[in-house]
Amino acid sequence: MSTRTAAARYARALFDVARKEADLSVVQSDLNGMVAVAREHPELGRVLGNRALPDTARRNIVIAVGEKLGVSAPVAKLLGLLVDRGRLELLPEIAAVYTERLLEHQNVVQAEVTTAVPLSADAARSLESSLEGATGKQVTMRVSVDPLLLGGVVARVGSTVYDGSVRTQLKKMRDRLVAQG
Repeated sequence: MSTRTAAARYARALFDVARKEADLSVVQSDLNGMVAVAREHPELGRVLGNRALPDTARRNIVIAVGEKLGVSAPVAKLLGLLVDRGRLELLPEIAAVYTERLLEHQNVVQAEVTTAVPLSADAARSLESSLEGATGKQVTMRVSVDPLLLGGVVARVGSTVYDGSVRTQLKKMRDRLVAQG
């Protein structure tokens, strides 16, 4: 089973529990907090990954970190379960999948937008509004700049790509001219 599949199972179970027992956004924040702690303190990951350390000691360390951060009960239970099963390395992927499920639940989609030049605030709002109309969902955008586009915008929402870049338009024009002969 791939790590993505395993993480998706844990995330789905956590999401189901969180819907009944906790605030979904708080659980997301708690997960992201634990992932941030693990990234900021790689020695913690090495200690927790050390199989020579008894499971109870690793479990106690994780629970202590969770308590120090004040994580919600569902996240604390998940952390204990991951330590018990030796799957703590899945935590970043679980957090990512949980966030995807939360956004889907909230009818929000993430758009990866690439532009040739930085967008003004008005242009960003206009583009966001257009994408919301196209998807029928609330859109949050992550914008990056790629001068190689020459002009225009490329937006990826899920598996759908809206390509209005000058580079692509020029390529299509060249392909049509070559095809005509």
